[in-house]
Amino acid sequence: MNIENLKSLYTDKGCQKIFVKKLSPNDNSKNQVYLGGSFEILNILPISEIETVAAGDWKRERFKAKINFSWIGDDCNLYPAPNSQLILYPKYPEVRFSGFLTGCENAPSELMTQRLADRLLFLSVSKDGRILGYVASPTSTVAKEFNQSNTTIELGVFKVIELLETTNSKLRLIQELKRIHSQDWITSKRLDAHRNILPCDSSNCGGYTLEAELGIIPNGYSEPDYLGWEVKQFGVKNFEHINSSVITLMTPEPTDGIYVSKGVDKFIYQYGYKDKSGKSGREDRLNFGGIHKVGVRHATTNLKMELIGFEAEEGKIRNTNGRIALIDKKGDEAASWSFSAMLLHWNRKHNQACFVPSLSETNSDRKYKYGNNVMLGIGTDFQFFLKAMSIGNIYYDPGIKMESASTKPKIKRRSQFRIVSRNLSSLYKTNELVDITNY
Repeated sequence: MNIENLKSLYTDKGCQKIFVKKLSPNDNSKNQVYLGGSFEILNILPISEIETVAAGDWKRERFKAKINFSWIGDDCNLYPAPNSQLILYPKYPEVRFSGFLTGCENAPSELMTQRLADRLLFLSVSKDGRILGYVASPTSTVAKEFNQSNTTIELGVFKVIELLETTNSKLRLIQELKRIHSQDWITSKRLDAHRNILPCDSSNCGGYTLEAELGIIPNGYSEPDYLGWEVKQFGVKNFEHINSSVITLMTPEPTDGIYVSKGVDKFIYQYGYKDKSGKSGREDRLNFGGIHKVGVRHATTNLKMELIGFEAEEGKIRNTNGRIALIDKKGDEAASWSFSAMLLHWNRKHNQACFVPSLSETNSDRKYKYGNNVMLGIGTDFQFFLKAMSIGNIYYDPGIKMESASTKPKIKRRSQFRIVSRNLSSLYKTNELVDITNY
């Protein structure tokens, strides 16, 4: 194996980047492999689920994240390591890699069980979501060639090898948004699963229309939308004032509480209220809505949002069984979202995000116009999300309703976590306002 053969193998598997870490003596199967002093690695490596490991002592609390990992052998074949996982320690915070030898038919045990400095660990993600690893000894041809190369791009503890020589994804995204902006008003539309263009006539069609222009098929996957970017449209009154608009960050369903244990209908009957609009046809409708911020009891629902297991001053998770919870006056949890479920969604999908302002026209046919100034955010961490919630910058603003409540109830679920656009910068390490007409 040499470096060019290894790069070719990764390229053949649809990988775009290789992340290389020089291993210390402590990076072995006994002590686990250190992958970074934050949860940032979750932005790179896809995980399938997160398990909480409560220890009673926050210093020993941890999350276990399952991954689909295989070793690349020197014969160029792939050898699955079915017990591989990432261990997330909130105390520090840090992430470690473990279980990578157990159950693997041809694991690199000789290299990964010993305390040997300067081994090289290569990691990349294939087009089908598998994480592929290769380890080289310090005296190997691969290690010598890599150490003599001029690789300068760094991400945390890794050096990065770019495999694609094509135009970078940021520029390609901006050029597409420039094309869309130049079309002026675009008739509302959406794509179906077969990429057929369909009409769209609801209040959330601004996002569907932009996705249709980008060729994005609506789906519920926790993966970025376009070339590794999460693209989110938000409505504005004019393009000169884009810092005061409300943006929906994500819409996850609760994972626990009365909402889950007794059902959405019981939740609405208990905490909802009659429609206040006075519009005809809504006499038998119950709503559950309103802005719910941490530490504030809502006047209508009588629920207070709390962050259970998060230390706001330190900005750290202290309890892996922690959650975002709506608490009623009796102390019961009306609804809650586990940190593990929210963490799984947030880091991977929102690591690179693009926020696009839009105007809407609904007098005749619904149409949208997309602005030239877009906001880009790069590098996030779920603990940034929780910190923003703790100070009220992110809030819960649901649009849940029950129609025909006294006869044949029909329920619409929509749990929204939202933010005002001027506060987006707190969620990302790097922020940029881009005028796409300059490209």
